[in-house]
Amino acid sequence: MLYAILCYHDEDTVCAWSQEHNDKVMADLGVVEERLARAGRLGPVARLMPTTAATTLRKDREPPLVLDGPFAETKEQLLGFFVIECVDLDQAIETAKELGVANPGGSYEIRPMALMRPGSLPA
Repeated sequence: MLYAILCYHDEDTVCAWSQEHNDKVMADLGVVEERLARAGRLGPVARLMPTTAATTLRKDREPPLVLDGPFAETKEQLLGFFVIECVDLDQAIETAKELGVANPGGSYEIRPMALMRPGSLPA
């Protein structure tokens, strides 16, 4: 069984960390990640960019509505995520619309990612 561990924290607090503090946290996480990797238990690791960079596709209407920000209804829960390589936000929105055809209802939050471990996606 695989698990996605989605890390929640107060975004304002994390964004206010000094570079030194952020580097320390990343180094501490690196120790745990290395141990998990040696045990063959570590999959892709990604850090989502702040919610201010998010775009939401409301796919429960026709045509789908594109909104700036993470505007999912509170009754919706994060069920998983796709990691998709796109050249820009427009391509990401088009990809989300395609996924929405296959999986109607709800919403997709589209957020740029900072890849923490290079090499996870094809060059």
